Amino acid sequence: MQLRYSFRLYPNHGQAAALARAFGCARVVFNDAVLAREDARAAGEPFPKIGELSARLISQAKQTAERSWLGEVSAVVLQQALRDAESAYKNFFASLKGARQGPKVGAPRFKSRKDARQSIRFTANARWSLDHTGRLNLPKIGAVKMKWSRPLPATPSSVTVIKDAGGRYFASFVIDTDPAADLERMPDAETSIGIDLGLIHFAVLSDGTKIDSPRFLRRAEKKLKKAQRDLSRKQRGSKNRERARLTVARAHAQVADARREFLHQLSTKLIRENQAIGVEDLAIKGLARTRLAKSVHDAGWSTFVDMLAYKAQRYGRTFVKIDRFEPTSQVCSTCGHRDGPKPLQVREWTCTTCGTTHDRDTNAAINIKKAAGLAVTACGAPVRPGLVPAQREETGSRGFPPKPRAA
Repeated sequence: MQLRYSFRLYPNHGQAAALARAFGCARVVFNDAVLAREDARAAGEPFPKIGELSARLISQAKQTAERSWLGEVSAVVLQQALRDAESAYKNFFASLKGARQGPKVGAPRFKSRKDARQSIRFTANARWSLDHTGRLNLPKIGAVKMKWSRPLPATPSSVTVIKDAGGRYFASFVIDTDPAADLERMPDAETSIGIDLGLIHFAVLSDGTKIDSPRFLRRAEKKLKKAQRDLSRKQRGSKNRERARLTVARAHAQVADARREFLHQLSTKLIRENQAIGVEDLAIKGLARTRLAKSVHDAGWSTFVDMLAYKAQRYGRTFVKIDRFEPTSQVCSTCGHRDGPKPLQVREWTCTTCGTTHDRDTNAAINIKKAAGLAVTACGAPVRPGLVPAQREETGSRGFPPKPRAA
């Protein structure tokens, strides 16, 4: 499995200027590639291949007066910009054909120097390195100071230098993890849980544990409102407005970083303590269009589920998503009686069949665990019902009997 390890960079003034040149050159080459392909499409000609674009937009362009400054940066950075344009078009065409999973992807657009995020990528061909002092040596940029928060588990294959909207620099390394080493790091577990995600409590576990929602955005709203108000009062194009913009961007970055740290710690804890985990496949995009949109985005459910998925795969755990239409809040987890839908303000209810009083969220978490079919043997190995071929009388649509066969 390939993972990214990110570390904070602290370039000096000269290195920051060199990085700005590299960002600009990569952006120009990317835009030139998009323009060349759009011109070919308008003329009804086939798209130029990446080799032709490399010769025309990099090698030949360096010899002209208009693009001579492309020689001031590493050639690998420019080549990777062409690769990015090529990948963008491949994803776009795959999305049009329906061969790409996930949301639809639009055609590549021109990049701007005012974009919130700028990045360049160095592969092994660029001969970047890490010296004994922990600095990152980049070609035509120099040795950049880097703050190490943890050691790298393996030799990285590439590094991407990123500048975010708040003016912070990061180095993102691509690492190929060792499956055997990952399995040894994670202790054995013999439990399984179901997780019900919500807004009042971020997560409620099937064992009754309730994890409060930190509400990072809500807690920072007063500070964000003041920073945004100060930004709106600054004259456009002035240095004061740029400083106010950085203040707003850094305030938002603090919220995003705190949320990501919370999700990482919680997901790692759950993966470490449990052999199998079940969650509900929520319609997050639909919920984000309701009056609860801000709270839904603030919770970060989608990121949390993605973290659980890849960490379970990395450490040999079982991760199951159940269907979003499973009536987990309507069924009694004790006797299985379906008691019907209930409004959100009903947090406790009593089963009319067995008389058990349920906490709404805990009952839902237990039903999620049952619907996921999670069970764990004494040795800690996950057990799920095996796949059974459907019989002829079981092949009808869900909730409807099969159509009778003609005689």
